[in-house]
Amino acid sequence: MSYTVFALKWRPQDFESIIGQDHIVGTLKNAIGRDRLAHAYLFAGPRGVGKTSTARILAKALNCKEGPTLKPCQKCSSCLEINQGRSLDVIEIDGASNRGIDEIRALRENVKFSPTQGKYKVYIIDEVHQITPDGFNALLKTLEEPPAFVKFIFATTHPQKVMPTIISRCQRMDFRRITVIEIIAQLEKIVRQENIVVDKEVLAAVARSSDGSLRDAESVLDQLVSFSQENISLKDAISVLGMVEQDVLFALTDQIIQKDPGAALKLFNEIVDDGKDPGVFLVNLIEHFRNLMVAKVSQGDAKLVDLPQEICDRLFKQSQSMNLEEIFTAFNILIATQEMTKRLDSQRIPLEISLVRLAHNRLESRGLAAESKGQPNLSGAVHPKTTSLPSEQKEQPEQAVSVSLESVKEAWSGIVNNLSKIKMSVSTYLSEGEPTKVQGDLITVAFPKSCSLHKESLDRKENKAMVEKAVSELCNADLRVNFILVAQMQQDTDARSNPFIKSALEMFGGRVVKES
Repeated sequence: MSYTVFALKWRPQDFESIIGQDHIVGTLKNAIGRDRLAHAYLFAGPRGVGKTSTARILAKALNCKEGPTLKPCQKCSSCLEINQGRSLDVIEIDGASNRGIDEIRALRENVKFSPTQGKYKVYIIDEVHQITPDGFNALLKTLEEPPAFVKFIFATTHPQKVMPTIISRCQRMDFRRITVIEIIAQLEKIVRQENIVVDKEVLAAVARSSDGSLRDAESVLDQLVSFSQENISLKDAISVLGMVEQDVLFALTDQIIQKDPGAALKLFNEIVDDGKDPGVFLVNLIEHFRNLMVAKVSQGDAKLVDLPQEICDRLFKQSQSMNLEEIFTAFNILIATQEMTKRLDSQRIPLEISLVRLAHNRLESRGLAAESKGQPNLSGAVHPKTTSLPSEQKEQPEQAVSVSLESVKEAWSGIVNNLSKIKMSVSTYLSEGEPTKVQGDLITVAFPKSCSLHKESLDRKENKAMVEKAVSELCNADLRVNFILVAQMQQDTDARSNPFIKSALEMFGGRVVKES
């Protein structure tokens, strides 16, 4: 007998077996019980969350010998044929392969014929967004007024690509991603029934890698069973998935918190030397800082973090060593690194720079935080605020100094760089802005709408005062700043003004090459 993969073997066969879609199941059950079924449904949602399985279960509920029923018997000829995919009354069509007007015209002609055995003729069209506009137009009339014995169920991962005229003729049901905890529970059920010995951490790793797709998680588990001779260990899972272990992410973040850039860089290089993809590592690290943020604000709520409670407890504990602003800064630096890797051939170099920057600047910002109180920083320098001016200068009235927009722009990279020595998060946020207007003593700094978080942080009283002080000192005038959001910003033609790019250029002796 041929082997059946887990994704097919454990496919739900009744409404009670559908995982994570209670809102869909409840609606369909009520419709069947009250005889209020629509003639057409659109099942929309991510891959592997149960859209086609739910369509088949609905078809069984309608065509079961006892049907329409909420619980198909699974024994009558109609139920068995639907389970085996050979029912003449349940026609499954691949929208990608049958997308043209000729195929839809053939479907429209066949709709007229009565079901051969069951009460209904059910058309399940998967990836329906692939059908051409001409094909959809050929189906419109039939879809709006089908024979009483016909039901259409459309499934798609891209509902925005389905023509509005089609959507308006269907009842739309949105399937959601399945949570990590729900996927883990289903995988635990499978390994128990299949007598598979597996570490608990493995199931969590598989669930995290599936991005809300139960089918993907079941396929990966199947692959791990084939890969491992006996027990499935976390090492096996990491090897197959190419993931970075949770322990490594915690350890690396600890090294950032402990202000040890050397140890952080060493650990990262060990990860790369072990064959891990730097791009996958970066995504995992970004996700880790997202989890730290959620754990911190939710007090480790497992539902919001969407991870097992023991991992949430570790996240909450680690998040207590950082404030939210530091987490946001790290997150923004990592996102900027992701953008940088798209422009460079090397993914490793931007990551190495960012990890050193995260750990080093955390050290620097902690040491320099005392500077605002007049204490010396790590280099022994004293904050300008504490520098005494000659008494005769103090007595002289301030002279108004004319400042142009061009002079502010010329000084901008220096301003951002100086702020990085005082408070790294302020420097990082400000580097995304651009001075766009000078009126009197007021400088307007514009940010794209995607940087609303940057503007909100810089508008805080202490941060704004820090920026105004740095601007005033470098421009040799008493200036104020105003931060605004704009729909579109002109790209800076000189990439070297970006402090992140500048640091990379200085470290590796690079130069900016303009695209033709």
